[in-house]
Amino acid sequence: MERTDDRFIPVLLLGVQAVLWPGAALLSGAVPSAAELLAALLADGLVAAALTARRARPVPVLIVVVAACAVGAGPLPTGAVAVLGTAGVALALFTVAAERDTTTALLCVVTLATWQALHGVGLHGLGDRQGLDLVLTALLYAAATGTGLRLRRLRAARRTAEGRLHRAQAERHRLPAAERRRMERELHDVSAHHLTAVVVTVEAALGLRERRPELADQAVRFAAGTGREVTRALSAVRAPVPSSEDLPAPEERLRELVAGFRSLGQPVTCEIDALPEGGVGDAAYGIVREALTNAVRHASGAPTTVRCGYGEAHTEVVVRNAPPDASASAAGPRGGGLGGGRGQNLLRGRAREAGGTLTSGPTPEGGWEVRAVLPGRTAAPTPVSVPRTYRLAQFAAAVGLCFQPLLPVLIVRDGTTPAGPGVSAGALFALLAAAQGLALLWLRRTPRTALGTLLVLAALWPAAMAVSGYAGPVLLPLALSTLATCVALATVAARDPEADLGVLRARSRPPAPARPSKAARVAVPRSAVPVPAAVVHAAAATVAVLDRGATVPAWALVGTATATAALAAAAAWCAGSWYGRRGRSAREVEEGRLAAWTQEAVRDAWAERRRITAGLESTVLARTAEVVEEAEAGRLAQTAERAREALAAMRALLETVRDGEQRTELRPQPTLQALDLLVHQWQATGRQVEVRLTDRVPRRLSAELDLAAYRAAETVLAAGGDEPALLVLDTADGDLTLTATGVPRATRRAAVERLAARAALLGGTLAVERPDTVLVRLPLTAVPSQEALVPSGGRAAAPARGEAHEEGTR
Repeated sequence: MERTDDRFIPVLLLGVQAVLWPGAALLSGAVPSAAELLAALLADGLVAAALTARRARPVPVLIVVVAACAVGAGPLPTGAVAVLGTAGVALALFTVAAERDTTTALLCVVTLATWQALHGVGLHGLGDRQGLDLVLTALLYAAATGTGLRLRRLRAARRTAEGRLHRAQAERHRLPAAERRRMERELHDVSAHHLTAVVVTVEAALGLRERRPELADQAVRFAAGTGREVTRALSAVRAPVPSSEDLPAPEERLRELVAGFRSLGQPVTCEIDALPEGGVGDAAYGIVREALTNAVRHASGAPTTVRCGYGEAHTEVVVRNAPPDASASAAGPRGGGLGGGRGQNLLRGRAREAGGTLTSGPTPEGGWEVRAVLPGRTAAPTPVSVPRTYRLAQFAAAVGLCFQPLLPVLIVRDGTTPAGPGVSAGALFALLAAAQGLALLWLRRTPRTALGTLLVLAALWPAAMAVSGYAGPVLLPLALSTLATCVALATVAARDPEADLGVLRARSRPPAPARPSKAARVAVPRSAVPVPAAVVHAAAATVAVLDRGATVPAWALVGTATATAALAAAAAWCAGSWYGRRGRSAREVEEGRLAAWTQEAVRDAWAERRRITAGLESTVLARTAEVVEEAEAGRLAQTAERAREALAAMRALLETVRDGEQRTELRPQPTLQALDLLVHQWQATGRQVEVRLTDRVPRRLSAELDLAAYRAAETVLAAGGDEPALLVLDTADGDLTLTATGVPRATRRAAVERLAARAALLGGTLAVERPDTVLVRLPLTAVPSQEALVPSGGRAAAPARGEAHEEGTR
């Protein structure tokens, strides 16, 4: 948002003030004295100079402006500080609201209004003119503060939207490469840990076969079990589906890892703190696993220590092994030739992704050390909050300023009592204006109740004018009431029409007659809302003018009042509707861009996963199956040979993953196996999204059902919103169910229609039970229509069939 020059507006206000006074006084022949000109120059110049620094120091500038205007208003003639005393103070309040927090802004405006009201009442009492002055002043201050708060929210929303779009666009290009790096790292970890353990164990059994024949049986059992574990691990690598199963804590996983290496004959001692879930814990686990595997390869039997310390500033992971003994060094490493030469680079990449660094190198004793420094407890940025002492000082200063005008009243005693009625017009008008302001504060939460309250208060203004003996301009109080109602009408019109409809329930199949829809109710059209407002204000104006004894005919008065009120209500409603449509259009464009970039990123990443898993199935998994077969047959030498061949195939695949940047021309349609990619992409935009698959979801789904379930989840998230969303896939009564909570925009008409159309293609149903929850049911034995066979974009669903077959063969 472009900002104007800080000096432009103060100079303009100073010029307008000079035209009003002393310019107007000179034209009328009243020449001000030199003292008055000097005082006005000092007061107005001080205010204008202070306003130029309003963005850097808004609260001190507000205090200086108010003090200068209050001091100058005493000795100077009327109008000498009128412009800078009203527009200048309003500009300072606007800047405080736009640049500082809400509490500071509200405290400033309430303190200023209270101080000015008490000061005026103490000097002049609360007559008709003073009461209207207070109402107009409070209205001006409230408008300036509200505009500043609105501008601050718009700036924050714009910055948030720009940040989301920037992150989504960056993630769109990064996600395919990140998926390739993830699979490369996971494949390397599987090969380095599991297959290396098989080779080391079997070759050790072969070397000791003559002296310890019982180790052969243990080695073949270990090779068979590890081979099956490799198959399961590779299946998880190629399709990491989100699951509701709780994983062990990171420190427990590390202790199990250390126990596994001890079973290989590696003496390992560990000191592990409780690690956090997420990237830091996963990175620590991967670093320790790779470092221990390298220790088994190159320093088998050497004492190794593992230390993981989770602190406030950082998390330190250290794996250090002593040098191998002389006999092991002479015989050569047990895992010689098993490494691919990329482990250190992958370790550093894993540490960088977690936000840390990693170093490795020889120790002075001749061993090897891997040290990683990862983020700690206080690594996450904490929101900046105002200190409590500063806030207390603010409130103390505000209370002191509010009591300052009461000091003369407490000290000076006056024996005379003002004449007039017991309750003045100013007091009644101030109470009515305060009630209308309170109703406006509740407008966003309960619009219909607030609008009804404003109309009731509008009808009370003529009665207040009559009972208080008000003799001022008859239309001025009514204009203030009309202004408040127009603000309410514009705010209600700017709201999303579907946000005021309550809970919407939509089903693709008609509900049973015994369960009528709760949404079937008679509702007043939104376009009719300005009508009662116009009627009430027209009646109030007619009553007030007739009470003054107007000489114009009653029919002309009624017609003029009705036309004026209808014009004001219609203008406010149209302005609010236009503003709301523009805002919704901008949000739809933003959400459409986010959804399009998300779909493109997920499809590119899914294509990368498919390209890699194709080679995985034809090479590594086949070799791993041969390892299991040879181990179950009890052939040690052949088992070791097949394990080395599987490792060689894995290294070749890793080279293909790194060097092969080509992508398939026809990007496959993602299914449920790509939900993790979808979640990751939406999380990159700053939205908290979680997807869970229960254990009851079948692993073998038809291609059409698999694709339809993914499309439903994609449509729900593409509806937009900033609320944390949770998607749970389960089965119930022969249906695959998708329950999405925290998605209020997915319950609106457009999104509901899209979801219902997708569910109807497979004979499913859609229900919206709460304003933020949708439930999609898809029959597990669905027979798709012809439209379901062609996904969006006109591409055939053949890749999805292949994906479903791939899932069924796991």
